[in-house]
Amino acid sequence: MALNFAGHKRSMEHKTIRERIRLQLLEDLPGEQSHQKMSPLNRPLTSDALKNTSNYRESAVAIVLFESNNQIECILTQRPEYDGSHSGQVSFPGGKKEIHDEHLEATARRECKEEIGVELSLENYLGELSPVYIPVSRFLVLPYVYFLPSIPVFVRDSHEVAEIFTFPLFDLKKEELISTMELKLPNGTIYRNVPYFNLNNKKVWGATALMLSEMKDILLNLD
Repeated sequence: MALNFAGHKRSMEHKTIRERIRLQLLEDLPGEQSHQKMSPLNRPLTSDALKNTSNYRESAVAIVLFESNNQIECILTQRPEYDGSHSGQVSFPGGKKEIHDEHLEATARRECKEEIGVELSLENYLGELSPVYIPVSRFLVLPYVYFLPSIPVFVRDSHEVAEIFTFPLFDLKKEELISTMELKLPNGTIYRNVPYFNLNNKKVWGATALMLSEMKDILLNLD
């Protein structure tokens, strides 16, 4: 039987990257230093916002990485259009903590299963990123990072998710994928020079961009 040594080598390389990411998540995280790079003007830092409010809602998201076609991909979703503050935005699978959730990490796994049909276990868990506060909805979001050995089967909840898509994780290191735009919110407020990642022809901004910015800096630390 012929052995695919090249494929085995690439698989080992990805196992090494997975472990290096896991170890980086155990170190002091770049946190708000990373967040500021992709923050719209006048957006408060999470630490400053929490000094001024204790009336926030706990939530969690799942940053799911997987190996496919000899590279590491990351999963994102696009919300449906609706009458709300996060209409049409790109985000990670996630949501608010429910009373039956043992902890926020369990929230991330539950929401991932409900929204995109991907079941995660603690064996897939790598670590967590820094929390992000979302002023408009008063959510304090904790991002949890997971790694799957192959592409999962997606089952989309059409009520929560309009589209599921992926992008090569290490594309985050490409500076040409970062740009700025003018953004008009449903309440009529206009923000100028809002930074975003252009991923799979989607403009990824706001809290999701802050989390991706921290992940980007973690990847840069792998070099």
